[in-house]
This record gives sequence, structure tokens and C-alpha cells, in this order.
Amino acid sequence: MDIKALSTQSFARFDLTRVPSPCFVVDEVAVERNLRILNDVANQSGARILLALKAFSMFALASLVDRYLTGTCASGLYEARLGAEKFNGEVTTYCAGFKPDDLPDILRYSDHLIFNSPAQHHRFAPLIAKARSIGDQVSIGLRINPEHSEGWTEKYDPTAPCSRLGTPISQLYASDWEGVEGLHLHTLCEQGFAPLARTWTALEPKIINLLPRLKWINLGGGHHIPQPDYDRAGLVALVRNLRARHNVEVYLEPGEACVLHSGILVGEVLDVTHNAMPLVISDVSATCHMPDVIEAPYRPDLLNEIPNAQIYRIGGPSCLAGDVIGDYGFANPPQVGDRFAFLDQSHYSMVKTNTFNGVPLPAIALWNSQTDALTLLRTPHYLDFLERLS
Repeated sequence: MDIKALSTQSFARFDLTRVPSPCFVVDEVAVERNLRILNDVANQSGARILLALKAFSMFALASLVDRYLTGTCASGLYEARLGAEKFNGEVTTYCAGFKPDDLPDILRYSDHLIFNSPAQHHRFAPLIAKARSIGDQVSIGLRINPEHSEGWTEKYDPTAPCSRLGTPISQLYASDWEGVEGLHLHTLCEQGFAPLARTWTALEPKIINLLPRLKWINLGGGHHIPQPDYDRAGLVALVRNLRARHNVEVYLEPGEACVLHSGILVGEVLDVTHNAMPLVISDVSATCHMPDVIEAPYRPDLLNEIPNAQIYRIGGPSCLAGDVIGDYGFANPPQVGDRFAFLDQSHYSMVKTNTFNGVPLPAIALWNSQTDALTLLRTPHYLDFLERLS
């Protein structure tokens, strides 16, 4: 099943003028399609699969997520609270560094709490003991760096040289695992099964004496499981093998994979100018609405793009010279007021939006591509900007 083609076909039928601009539009049918695939992997393998809220925090779809996944994983207090209050399921929380003032609440919200280093675990042992004394039954894990890299770019490689994420496995001693029930590793980014298999093959001999004392292993995120070329049979076999040989629960934390090819960002042409090439000024900002366009960087696909047509450079309304989304071909010369949409914008866009330059946040809408039902969930407001300031 080609989820990208299915999504593109669905959004090609969507009338972009039905929503304000700019606006994120998420197709709940496409989200459910991904969740069904993940649920099938879980049912076949016994894996416990969590939605990574850092990628997609749209709690309007919490009941849908609850139907297919085990729970959520969080990167700090606010996401842990969101997972506990808006979703029904387990909550796993990991952060590179926890604050003492945050930890009591995080312990209350979380089923698993994963530390980045043994030092942090030992430092917070009294708080953990206190939480358990009042009934918080949290299981403690430790994130390790397997010292095996499969990253395709250093910026997104947690095992790159000098990485701060996880403790290098060669630096850990038996005493560091006292009071620890789980092992966490997250080494992938938008990757298939083979890199995970190679990572585990490299890691297992290093931890063979540790495995009997563990209750769970968390293989993190970065798994592009719904993609048609992903080796899901291989993943199922690996998880089954780990569970059978080592008597552990196995967790996966996909974020992007839960909502791949399920949303668009609708924009509008504000002006058309020319400076060595045709330029489109739009109400969609790379720096405010799609920061990964600049940070990654990457070029998002445009709905109904014509590759060999006249090329226009689309940029945002902010004063940042680099607020440029990319160069695109249009079937007809863009006119002021025309609508357009960027594809695959559910993940890592909504959660990263900001109001730099006073640029309004996009609206958020939920669409059902089967029934054509449309719900406008959120519209931008001056308070979005004001309440972030002093």
C-alpha cells in the first residue's frame, strides 16, 4: 500500500478554500491507515507501540490513537501531562536532563521514566522513593548509546561523535543498573528495518550479561514502519525473538510513522514579484510554520506541482531573508489570492510552529477524506502571540 499516493489523491480532491489560510488539515482516514499498520505489527509481534508526542500532539485524535496503540511517549513534563490527561494508555517519559521541581509531577504522570545517565538516576533516587511511597509505580529505564551509528546525517544521529543523548555503553558498569528495569536506545531517523537489525546485532553482545535483569527494552523511534518498502516481517521477527529469548517487553516509539502522509499545510499567494526569477510571497512561513525546512533542511512537496513548468520561488511573509520554502512549478502563473498546499505536514510542523515576527500561527482542521466531514479545531488569535511575551 503506497500511503503517499493515497494521501496525495485524497488531498487533490480537497477544496483548499474551505479552510482559512494558513491552515494545517489532517485527514483522520490517513492517520487511521497508519495506526492500523502499527497495530498489526503490535498484534503479530507482541510489541507495545507508543505515539511520540514530540512529532504529533494533536489530542483531538486521542481516542483514535487509543484504539490502536499502547500509549504515548513524552520528552518532558508538558508532554507527559498531555499523554496522561488526554490519552488513555501508558506514558513513557525521557529527557536528556530533568529538573528537580518537575520530577514529582513527571513521576505521577509516567509509567516508565527513562534517565539519560546513571548520575541523574542516582541524584533523583530520593524523589523516586518518595513517589513510590505514595503509590506511583513507575518503572525506571536508562538510555544508552550503543556506539553503533546508522545515521544518514550527524544532526539527526544520536550516536554521532560527542552526542549528549544516552550514556555510551562502554562507560556503564554493573552498579549503574541497580534499580533500573529497562533499557532504551533511539538511534534511527526516518529509516527502514535493516539499520535497526544491524544496531541490535552490534549491541547485543555488549549487553548479554545485562539482559537477564531487564524487564523491558525500548527500541525508540525513527522507524518508518508504514512505508511500503519497510520490512515489517523482519521487525516482527526481531521483536518476537527478543521477547522469547530474553523474557522482556519490547517497546517502539514511532512519531512520524503514526501520521506519515496524513496532513497538508494550506497557504495563499499574497504577492508575485520578480528578482532574477519569479517570486511568490505567501502567508506560509518556513521559519514560523515549517522550521524543519530550514533546520533539516528539506524541501516539502507541493500538491499538484508541475515539475517542468515555470518555476516560482515560494517564500514567507517574515523579515527573515532565508524564509524561503523552495522552488516549484505551477500549471498556471500564480495569482494573488490563489491557494496551494504543502504535503506531509502533520508531523514536526504543528508542534514546532512559532510566532516570530508576529506571524500568526496556522489554523488547524480535521478532515475525513471518506465522508468529507470537516471540523475547524483551532483558529489563530493575537493572544497566541501576546501570551508568549512579558
